[in-house]
Amino acid sequence: MKLGVIADDFTGATDIAGFLVENGLATLQLAGIPPAVDLSGIDAVVISLKSRSCPTDEAVRDSLAALDWLKARGCPRIYQKYCSTFDSTAAGNIGPVTDALLAALESRFTLICPALPVNGRTVYQGNLFVGAQPLAESGMRHHPITPMTDSNLLRLMEGQGSGRAGLVPFTTIAQGPAAIADAFEQLTQAGVRYAVVDTLTEQHLLDIAEAAIEMPLVTGGSGLAIGLARLLGNGNPAAARAAGRPLGTRAVVLSGSCSEMTNRQVAHYREVAPALAFDVAACLTQADYPAELARWVLDQPASPAPMIHATTSPDRLAEIQARYGGDLASEAVEQCFARLAVLLRAAGIDSFIIAGGETSSRITQALGIAAFHIGPQIAPGVPWVRATDTPLSLALKSGNFGDETFLSRAQEFFHD
Repeated sequence: MKLGVIADDFTGATDIAGFLVENGLATLQLAGIPPAVDLSGIDAVVISLKSRSCPTDEAVRDSLAALDWLKARGCPRIYQKYCSTFDSTAAGNIGPVTDALLAALESRFTLICPALPVNGRTVYQGNLFVGAQPLAESGMRHHPITPMTDSNLLRLMEGQGSGRAGLVPFTTIAQGPAAIADAFEQLTQAGVRYAVVDTLTEQHLLDIAEAAIEMPLVTGGSGLAIGLARLLGNGNPAAARAAGRPLGTRAVVLSGSCSEMTNRQVAHYREVAPALAFDVAACLTQADYPAELARWVLDQPASPAPMIHATTSPDRLAEIQARYGGDLASEAVEQCFARLAVLLRAAGIDSFIIAGGETSSRITQALGIAAFHIGPQIAPGVPWVRATDTPLSLALKSGNFGDETFLSRAQEFFHD
């Protein structure tokens, strides 16, 4: 194993695993920490946790357990993966987990690199942008769990962590790996714990990775994985992705995300495929509602795949949360999706296209999938994956990833 990744949610783990494979590292994704797993031929392991929005002590505990598992198998480098929109409020978990991992690795310095330019996530003067908008002015300001009201990564890290943050500005990044490494050393000597790196292009990611290749711990979104994988991999992405190519015969689309992009994707897909909107009231009051949804799916033509969605507009989401209670409604919907997936699997559905991190996590747990091989990318950060011990293929999409045609595009891989 050349690299071990500790990811704070399920689709985030798949996101980074896809970039590792596309850049030449044979990668296995694990749903939590298994007692044992065959690592033959595996270059990188990605452990997906549910530590993004859980209580901080749980996030620290689970992240340290993942670290211990990786260290016990000789992993030489650790990557703390969080979202490219830094989903974590001032009371969030990124800082405490970073501090705990640094202490366990007996290290005192790391970098903060959420940038993913291919998806419009860039950092300039320490501020995170989503496209042309500062993070706090983007759709993330309305996120129901981790609303982002500050774009400045230095303030965010110092608010969460117990150390000082410093900036490696664009003018230094543009000078290449040697200048970046020098800046890291200067910040370390000045007592800085977290180096926020300006990042505008993929070349910047490659140069930052080269400067950080010997760090015991790096932290970031999936973009930094591009540079690390190119330095550590064999340069043969086709071989790395072969084990995860989808082999399914019938698919379904299940969308739980209410992000801006997923709303656009659902609206686009409704024009070309059978679609049914989730009834939250039925979910809360009718025990047989998942069976009713399953019957509807199975009554539809197999292609294009039918879609069931809880995806809705911010205004409608606010109405649902006010009427039923945000936590109660969310939990009921996710449980219903999980029960629905089990019923569909029993009826012969073997490919699941899922939008939303929590929805993806609940469904994969309900289906009893503990490990995946990572296959070809449908969109940057969203690969097909295939379960290691059962004939199931899944596309697990974080809310804002992909373009409007994503849900249709995912199904084209069955014909490649």
